[in-house]
Amino acid sequence: MPVLLTYLAIFVAKIAHVSFGTIRIIYLTRGKAWPAAAVGFFEVIIYLIALSMVLQNLNQWQNILVYGLGFAAGNIVGSMIEEKIAIGHVNAQVVTLDECNGLEENLRERGYGVTSMPCYGKEGPHRTLQVMLKRKELPDFLKAMKTHDPDAFITIYDTRKIMGGYFNRMKAK
Repeated sequence: MPVLLTYLAIFVAKIAHVSFGTIRIIYLTRGKAWPAAAVGFFEVIIYLIALSMVLQNLNQWQNILVYGLGFAAGNIVGSMIEEKIAIGHVNAQVVTLDECNGLEENLRERGYGVTSMPCYGKEGPHRTLQVMLKRKELPDFLKAMKTHDPDAFITIYDTRKIMGGYFNRMKAK
């Protein structure tokens, strides 16, 4: 195999290997063992192919360099793929500075499950909203928040598992 083609094969294989690994880990952290196992199957095959190309020619330091560059690029590509497929759910905690600004109703009209409670901060009474949503809905949610309450304080947490509540009723429909 020509040298440049070998470099390209190692680089692409390593990107694929690390990208699959990123996706596999995301599936595992979301409690999805079977998809993680399927992705892991292909991940390890690609890993062995890339590694064998490097180990066959250890005297060529360029192969090792390309392998390392492929690993670095694979982290970036894997992260981009994971953002696109957006597996799972997130919990957005919103602290609105205005206690009665209609935000709750607006979010419910948009189909989000919202639980609210009063809270108090340095500047007096506020409202805390717990909003559960699919990760794929996050960009639209943040856009709605920016439009309706640009001063709200928002934290977002990954959610591993959901049981009961609004989401179960949504699935039943």
